[in-house]
Amino acid sequence: MRIVIDAMGGDNAPKEIVQGAIQALNSDQELELILVGQERAIAEFLPEKFDSERLSIHHCEEVIAMDEQPALAYRKKKNASITVATRLVKEKKGDAVVSAGNTGAQMVAALFGLGRLPGIDRPAIGTVMPGLTEPKLLLDAGANTNCRPEHLVQFAVMGGVYAEKILGISQPRIGLVSNGTEPSKGNELTQKTYELLQKKSGINFIGNVEGREFLSGEVDVLVCDGFVGNIILKVLEGTAGSIFTVLKEELQKNTRSKAGAFLLLPAFKRIKARMDYTEYGGAPLLGVKGISIICHGSSNAYAIQNAIRMASLCVNKNMVQALQESTCLDGEAND
Repeated sequence: MRIVIDAMGGDNAPKEIVQGAIQALNSDQELELILVGQERAIAEFLPEKFDSERLSIHHCEEVIAMDEQPALAYRKKKNASITVATRLVKEKKGDAVVSAGNTGAQMVAALFGLGRLPGIDRPAIGTVMPGLTEPKLLLDAGANTNCRPEHLVQFAVMGGVYAEKILGISQPRIGLVSNGTEPSKGNELTQKTYELLQKKSGINFIGNVEGREFLSGEVDVLVCDGFVGNIILKVLEGTAGSIFTVLKEELQKNTRSKAGAFLLLPAFKRIKARMDYTEYGGAPLLGVKGISIICHGSSNAYAIQNAIRMASLCVNKNMVQALQESTCLDGEAND
């Protein structure tokens, strides 16, 4: 299995990307990795001894920066690292691509380089969130800010397939994000989507899901447009960070608190691990003819290692083929 990695993408590239690749290589003997980017910069962070038969560098000079306009940068920089990495997957020289770079540029590269699956108008980012008992899948997490009801139905179908094939959830429960559980709640988009999902065969639609049920409710897949989805992710991320900051401040106030914190330290570490995005590594762009894993821009080596593991799992489980064969997708896309 060959995973192609955009070594220049991300706030911590190429150091953390290369180190994450080495960790993934050491943990899985079946992997072959291709690091795409500026050879000299990549080589600086490679260990003196590594398995050169399983890790190679594909040199290219150009890089799309995090603040560049995605479509324009994609057209101007034909040999940018994310473009070249995606092209290698298109040419069957790699089985999946992983990047922590400009998310918009990665989406554009996937759309034009790999193409959309039949029956999909808008590919969506499927992000795994930590739940109280089991992980939840949220989509779209930011790819599409303006959607029609049929787009959200496609997200629901893809989310159901991913939850079953990759997360191992039998008959995943699919919920529509809204401001109330009643069918009449929500805006026009939510209400029309509810009607379509109710009539959709082959999926386990359980109705509307409110914000307080995201992490604790009996739902496996949360469906919404990318505008709402991205806000949900950022709010949860900020809330988790704030809680740990307040806890740290309170537990350091006096000697008694510090003693209690020392005793509770193992529990705090377990809680932090359960809430840490790096445990999941990256999010797949569902709906394209290939596997493209989108990572957090600030990903460290551990997150990259897990993103590579996620890419490997998607390849092993034939994720793209499973989506293609889904009987719930209706014909050709018409966006």
